Amino acid sequence: MSRSNRSKLGLWAPLILFLVFVAVFPLLAPNMYFMNVAAFVGIYVLGCTGLNLLMGYAGQLSLGHAAFMGLGAYISGVLTAKFGWPPLPALAASVSGTSLVALVVGFPTLKLKGHYLAMATLGVGIIVYICFVQMDSLTGGPSGLVNVPSFSVGPLSIATPRANHYFIWGLTALGLIGAYNLADSRSGRALKAINTSEIAAATMGVDTFAYKLAIFVVSAAYAAVAGSLYVHYMNFTAPETFSFMHSVMLLTMVVMGGIGEFWGPVLGASLLTILPEYLRAYEGLEVLLYGLILAVVMMFMPKGLAPLLRNLTAILTRKAVVEDEN
Repeated sequence: MSRSNRSKLGLWAPLILFLVFVAVFPLLAPNMYFMNVAAFVGIYVLGCTGLNLLMGYAGQLSLGHAAFMGLGAYISGVLTAKFGWPPLPALAASVSGTSLVALVVGFPTLKLKGHYLAMATLGVGIIVYICFVQMDSLTGGPSGLVNVPSFSVGPLSIATPRANHYFIWGLTALGLIGAYNLADSRSGRALKAINTSEIAAATMGVDTFAYKLAIFVVSAAYAAVAGSLYVHYMNFTAPETFSFMHSVMLLTMVVMGGIGEFWGPVLGASLLTILPEYLRAYEGLEVLLYGLILAVVMMFMPKGLAPLLRNLTAILTRKAVVEDEN
């Protein structure tokens, strides 16, 4: 095997191993509760992967990303629950509709920079949240949207925990592979150049605004798929699910995992989805312990969990090579 092929295999091997683990997880899970948690992990990994592309690669901060996840959920949920659409066409419509909204919103807002951009995206998130509450004839208002059907592919219903696991993680795997390829492409290198220095990137001939707008739309599309998966898995959604605090949670997951790191969304979403479940045993102290753990991680690992994992892997690999040589 050539050095080039070995290098490519080394890049893809961790992702392949992770997806194999996800595939066999239903056989290892003690009960359906663990599969339910794994489903939520998959949904948040997908949403955070899109946000990481926007923040970690293009360097654009969004404080209203839950709005795009909410649009994906409500468009898909309303079309199926109110108008009888099959779930898969509704999913496609939710991605298309959310991407169109992101394109319209991104065109003026991405001309802003820094905290001005963050405040603009925050405003968009608040406006979308208010629409979810006020358009009660479609969305159900504050009480939420009910009777949303589970996913189905023709006559095949995806309603059991195991079927949902494979469907959710199948789409999440496609999202991860897409993000992996994007990061290693010419467009990914252009986005990283914009993140490093937008002026320098423009000087080298990169159309910075076009790239920022494109990745903003792609990020919204990821969120829309995650939102659609959520609403059809839960068969219900409410405006509060996609409030400002949900945007903060998505942002925290990306930061905790490592901004700009491929494995950042996977680690951050997994930790912050699983951790509250374990802390439920400490009734009355779970919020305090949750905050304490987050503070400790950010104090001692300010760049997130992914760099730590990469460094540990490199140390173990070097150690294994030395032992083999001896």
